[in-house]
Amino acid sequence: MGCSGCSSARGCGTSSNGCNSKTGSCNKLNVYDWLNDIELPHGQKSFDCVEIRFKNSRKEYFKNADNLSLNIGDVVAVESSPGHDIGTVSLTGELVKKQMQKRKIAYDSEEVKKVYRLAKKTDIDKWLEAQALEIDTMYKARTIAIVLGLEMKISDVEYQGDKTKATFYYTAEGRVDFRELIKKLAEEFKVRIEMKQIGVRQEASRLGGIGACGRELCCSTWLTDFRSVSTSAARYQQLSLNPQKLAGQCGKLKCCLNYELDSYVEAFKAFPDTNIKLKTKKGAAVYRKMDIFKNVMWYAYEDEPLKFIELKLKRVNEIVEMNKKGEHPSDLMEFVDVREVVKEPDYANVVGQDSLTRFDGKKSGNNRRRKNHGKGNRRNRNKKNAKQ
Repeated sequence: MGCSGCSSARGCGTSSNGCNSKTGSCNKLNVYDWLNDIELPHGQKSFDCVEIRFKNSRKEYFKNADNLSLNIGDVVAVESSPGHDIGTVSLTGELVKKQMQKRKIAYDSEEVKKVYRLAKKTDIDKWLEAQALEIDTMYKARTIAIVLGLEMKISDVEYQGDKTKATFYYTAEGRVDFRELIKKLAEEFKVRIEMKQIGVRQEASRLGGIGACGRELCCSTWLTDFRSVSTSAARYQQLSLNPQKLAGQCGKLKCCLNYELDSYVEAFKAFPDTNIKLKTKKGAAVYRKMDIFKNVMWYAYEDEPLKFIELKLKRVNEIVEMNKKGEHPSDLMEFVDVREVVKEPDYANVVGQDSLTRFDGKKSGNNRRRKNHGKGNRRNRNKKNAKQ
């Protein structure tokens, strides 16, 4: 912990708080440059745009018009409005072109601004001073918003590298009239103010945290897009529809509910409709539950709802096909597969002979008698030796 990927500071190696990671894993939302070792065709120039990373997950693309020699991790000064901003190079080369195409950013667009120069020491010093002001600025801005009675939550503040502009990120349930707030903030901090409303998921990605799995939040480490998550994802995976367990730190459904959803949907295609009843001569059996990856389903007769009968998926499909043909088996127990009995090994399990709880029991009195008897023998021997 201790740099831009850990929400403690920005840019590995730019301050004493950085972790100086050699692999680049310290910065969150990094992209592995898999085209780095591939040489360009003869006569083709390298793509002259670079990806610059700013605070948290904010990344933008800038044009290297002066053909500066830029590498991943370099701190550069880039064009902004107004003034200039300081950021860290996170990606160079041909992969930047692929990333811009993915985000539908045109190469000759006005959004693509220029890289001015490699950052000087004075630029970095001013940048670090601006970072040090962000926390106090956020707390003061929250106080001003409360005094004005605005229903909004200011979750983060980002100063521009030249300390001429501050961007306030906030969340709100409805529309907020913050014109008076901007006047108060401009008078208080003497900088240009910009307000940006973000969603609760974007707020969680900027602030970071530890999830229920014990790891850092996916949205703050590697997840770049927020896809919609519905309760049907939990139903497919047979999870209890408990909002306290299914919701993440942002209050929305967890993004990880979508990770294994495709596997469950694909596995469900082999199963029959759960509304189909298995008709037998003994009676109709209704579906109770299933184990998707073991291909097992449980059914119970309507007159015996508490007695579950375990059937393999293959057997269930056989019964469904028989019912479609108008055939009814006598009983479902005929289709229950007999489980194979695992034969115990006839050799001695030497490894398991020593029990981990062998010292937990109380000591018997025989051991004490033996100890006392041993002490008495030692005393007698000592007396004999003394007489001799």
